[in-house]
Amino acid sequence: MRRYGIPVMAVVLVIGGLIGLDAWLKRPSVRLNDEELRKAAEAHNLKPIPRDYNKAIALVDTPRHPLTSAKIALGKRLFFDPRLSKDRSVSCATCHNISQGGDDNLPTAIGIKGQANPFHLNSPTVLNAALASRQFWDARAADVEEQAGGPVQAPFEMGMTPQEVEERLNADASYRQAFAEAFGKGRVTFSKVREAIGAFERTLLTRGAYDRFLEGDDNAISPQAKRGMTLFITRGCAACHNGYAVGGLTVQRFPLRRYLSDYLGVLFTPDVRLKDSPFPFENTGGFLGRNGMLRFRVPILRNITKTAPYFHNGAVNKLEEAVRIMSKYQLGDEFNRTEIADVVAFLKTLEGEIVNNEQ
Repeated sequence: MRRYGIPVMAVVLVIGGLIGLDAWLKRPSVRLNDEELRKAAEAHNLKPIPRDYNKAIALVDTPRHPLTSAKIALGKRLFFDPRLSKDRSVSCATCHNISQGGDDNLPTAIGIKGQANPFHLNSPTVLNAALASRQFWDARAADVEEQAGGPVQAPFEMGMTPQEVEERLNADASYRQAFAEAFGKGRVTFSKVREAIGAFERTLLTRGAYDRFLEGDDNAISPQAKRGMTLFITRGCAACHNGYAVGGLTVQRFPLRRYLSDYLGVLFTPDVRLKDSPFPFENTGGFLGRNGMLRFRVPILRNITKTAPYFHNGAVNKLEEAVRIMSKYQLGDEFNRTEIADVVAFLKTLEGEIVNNEQ
């Protein structure tokens, strides 16, 4: 026993150090006044969405898919029309409720005949999605126009073929007229359907208290929210969650960090399911991100308080727990309860209303 005493003790000390290493490396809190906070936001590419409709739409208009009022109106009609699904029971709005955060608040999307997504994927918000550089959890679609065609064709979502969509819409005189007004003469095609839906989705930009604060209104958000925003910027969240949408611009590995304490904990608990998951929660559905490499499009944080449950498979119900997980496994700097409450207060300021012509 004495022969192995020193090595065993060394292992114990090393394990203890690894378990508590994040606490040793915790960064001190930073205090910023309002103007300093706005400058820090600007330096980290955090930007307000304009209150003026035309200026807001200019952020997402594109020469490849130019926006027109006729195309937007047609896209809105298609977005809410269940005739785009095989049994006429599901529309785009079924999984993307624009009045409730732009998603369906379910752990996984449910399509025709009650079918669940086979990978148990959580529906991302459609609000502000046009501001993202890529679409879907694995970033496989280049824009909202390409994304719009995916669920329509997925057998477990809307279950249609492009040909079936075209036949169904060409048989409707009012749709033929609407497509002619939006695209000129010619038959209804699936590419036009995708472009029209994408045009409508490009108008779903939201703004709220956060934007007003960035524009100079010191009273737009609370002192607690300002503390949370300071943490968000100075502790590293804004490195990935930035831009007009506060996210959606890059593809990142998740999780970045693992802890020996997680594996030791599994040894002493009867529930060992997490042992087989690369995530700090059970990986229902088995989805592993882009090319199975644990790479995911960074989620958009605008209206995040309205889009529970969280993560790609809806495994986490509480925003506070999602913040804790991200601080620990992405930043390596686990937030305490007060810090989490402050960050959540900031995230609440990202709630917003859709910018429209009446504003």
